[in-house]
Amino acid sequence: MENKPEITHKIDLSNKVLGRIATEVANLLRGKNKASFAYHKLNGDKVIVYNADKLVLTGNKKEQIVYHSHSGYPGSLKSITYKQMSEKNPTFTFTHAVKGMLPKNKLQKEWMRNLTVFAKEINE
Repeated sequence: MENKPEITHKIDLSNKVLGRIATEVANLLRGKNKASFAYHKLNGDKVIVYNADKLVLTGNKKEQIVYHSHSGYPGSLKSITYKQMSEKNPTFTFTHAVKGMLPKNKLQKEWMRNLTVFAKEINE
C-alpha cells in the first residue's frame, strides 16, 4: 500500500463506553486526525487496545444488542446477546463495533489489520 503506519497507539478500554471509544479507534485507523488525510489513501496508525472485557455499555444494551449468524440453510439463524458474546469472546464485540464504523470499501480490510485487540491487560 502507499503509506505504512508509523505510530502505534495503546488504548486501555477499562470503564470506557463501547460506541464512544470505537469511533475514536476508527478515526485513528483511518488517519482522520492527520493533516495528510485523504479518503482513498491508507495513512492511519496502528492501534493496540487492551482490557476489552472491561468495556461498559449504557442502559439495557447488554440484553438489547444481538449478534446474528446465518449459514445460508433454512432455519439456521443463530442469535447471541452482547452479554453472552462478551463472556464467550470479548474481543469480537469491540472489533465488530469498530468494523461497523469504518467505510465498506477495499481499504476496510487493511484498516482492520492495523487493529489489535486483547481481552486482558498486556505486559510491556
